[in-house]
Amino acid sequence: MIFAIVGPSGAGKDTLIRGALAARPDLHLVRRVITRPTEAGGEDFEGVTPAEFAYRRARRDFALTWEAHGLSYGIPRDQADGPGDVIFNGSRAVLPRAAAVFPGLRVILVTAPAIVLAARLATRGRERADDIRERLSRAAFGMPEGIAFQTVVNDGLPEDGIARLLTLLQPVRA
Repeated sequence: MIFAIVGPSGAGKDTLIRGALAARPDLHLVRRVITRPTEAGGEDFEGVTPAEFAYRRARRDFALTWEAHGLSYGIPRDQADGPGDVIFNGSRAVLPRAAAVFPGLRVILVTAPAIVLAARLATRGRERADDIRERLSRAAFGMPEGIAFQTVVNDGLPEDGIARLLTLLQPVRA
């Protein structure tokens, strides 16, 4: 099973993913490739230059790529194939392509109230005030039409959000 975790910046996707991975050793994280310096922090990702990203895209190393916030993001093909259940931090805008690339993709939207998002974005210190305003304006973007998803509201303690996410990471019962 492959899970895409999506939602606005500051919703706590990375925190919830780390908690889910700690609770479920059988769950495997796809380590995204991003054209951002690795020392920028946040999630566990592979930072590359734009030239390296373009080279790897041309070699078809990625199962899925997209552009957001002035950066390029890639899901390495070799990691997306498992083993076992796989989870990746995605983008709402790329979900239609992701659903085509990954049959059976399960989408989980992580969200929080705007005031919580603003506080988290300010605390992480990666963006300037105008960048935060822009990210908050995009927070209300809806999900693409035709994409089925489940929602985790992450507005409290991390352990509560992690528990909510773990509930949705269970196999679908027929």
